[in-house]
Amino acid sequence: MKSTYIVGHKNPDTDSICSALAYTNLKNTISKDKHYKAKRLGDVSPETRFVLDYFGVEEPELLTDIYPRMTDISLHTVPAITGKTSLKKAWDTMRQEKIVTLPILKEDRKLDGIITASDITYSDMDVYDNKVLSKAKTPYKNIVETLDGELLVGDMESCVESGKVIVSAANPDLMEKFIDEGDVVIIGNRYDAQFCAVEAGASLLIVCMGAEVSKTIQSLAAEKGCDVITTPHDTFIASRLISHSLPCEYFMTPEEKISCIYQSELIENVQEIMTKSRFRYYPVLNTNNQFEGFASRRRLLDFSRREIILVDHNEPSQAVDGIEEGNVIEVIDHHKIGDLETMGPIYFRNQPVGCTATIVTQMYREQGVEIEKTIAGLLVSAILSDTLMFRSPTCTPLDKATAEELAKIAEIDIEQYATDMFTAGSDLKGKSASEICFQDFKKFNAGDVKFGVGQLNSMSTDELEEIKDTILPYLPTLIEEQGLDMVFIMLTNIIEESTSLVMAGTDSDDVVTTAFATEVNDSEAYLPGVVSRKKQLVPNLLTAFQKLA
Repeated sequence: MKSTYIVGHKNPDTDSICSALAYTNLKNTISKDKHYKAKRLGDVSPETRFVLDYFGVEEPELLTDIYPRMTDISLHTVPAITGKTSLKKAWDTMRQEKIVTLPILKEDRKLDGIITASDITYSDMDVYDNKVLSKAKTPYKNIVETLDGELLVGDMESCVESGKVIVSAANPDLMEKFIDEGDVVIIGNRYDAQFCAVEAGASLLIVCMGAEVSKTIQSLAAEKGCDVITTPHDTFIASRLISHSLPCEYFMTPEEKISCIYQSELIENVQEIMTKSRFRYYPVLNTNNQFEGFASRRRLLDFSRREIILVDHNEPSQAVDGIEEGNVIEVIDHHKIGDLETMGPIYFRNQPVGCTATIVTQMYREQGVEIEKTIAGLLVSAILSDTLMFRSPTCTPLDKATAEELAKIAEIDIEQYATDMFTAGSDLKGKSASEICFQDFKKFNAGDVKFGVGQLNSMSTDELEEIKDTILPYLPTLIEEQGLDMVFIMLTNIIEESTSLVMAGTDSDDVVTTAFATEVNDSEAYLPGVVSRKKQLVPNLLTAFQKLA
């Protein structure tokens, strides 16, 4: 069953990760016919790492994009054959399965080649080489199977090693002139002709029309190294069918000449490959080079878009790459409504609360699902993080009441736990400037202006000063690498409930001066009482951009 992904935003914070995990648990609990899987769109921050370790939860797997790949295609699965399989058996399989191409696999399911109906037709029409059985090293078991025969003398694991195929229709005197040592002789029930063929050095005798082979001939054949097969068919049918016993590997297209496709490839790239070739079916391999099935042009048009649920965001700029190629089926968020477009009506839940986890908790209650300790721990951690332990102006009475209720289930003391969590989150020793800036970073648009806003929280003024000294020289590089016009990093002091805003980019100081009627000194502005990016900083910046425009 293909999983529906539940994901937060890029550069995920604690709410983004914890809400995705908690909502995934809820959906899997109440759903009968779907499976949900939490994913993340970036590295886990030290703060979130503390939360996950504290409650013994593994971090979600990283999701780089949801561009359609071959894994989203319903492949044509067909029976596999080996290179030794007879042409007749391959043909019978094609007719039974109503297909024209079969994969030829090695023992480890790695592709050896493919055989098509055209290949088999060609082999049947090209009957002028009477040594083809030996050239193809045709196994005896293929001949016995194709001729509905029985091996009287010899080893079923043997194969035709040499000689040509002849049909004995002459008297023994004339036969001696045409039979060479190692030949395969198709013959009737005449004792003298059988004796002559064995004496002439034939390697294989095929006796037709179900004729009984005498003990004398069998003994002589065994003595001379001549194997014997009987078939109920007459010499005409036997001579026609025997070419169908050839192994497929002799006529197959080998793997190195095939346009193989990997499951990890983007559908867009595969479509380009198909326009440059004329094959009907394309083998699809997994990461271990093992065959998974066939893809066709028709199947490439009929693929299942990845279903995805967004939590803690609803803007494409913050969503997973390729979101336009996916199928968003739900949004659970507490931010302003962005410009996300969906393929159809969806479940969209947006509430003016301080944290997505508060909404997820409500949904547990509405569904009558008990919140166990671990989930409660994730949810309360998200609320404490997003509301800065109830100090943020985004915090509502519902957030605080919900957090207190969850804290009892999680068996934590809010004050002590929040202090430990924020302390862990602000411990950035050994982190590069890039890693620090992108711990909690979002991009925004104001008309033609693109800007980014990051936020770092700490309970220590000295620690925030150290962080500022580390990241300031990096900000111009960040602007260039991310294709932005400006960047703003909030260094928020949780205890003092204030923010030191550092910035870079042309006119960034004018924007901040206009937004907050404050002075900017050395790319830094002090903003007392400002602790919320969503409710205090970004709205003021957007207003300032409009005024300056």
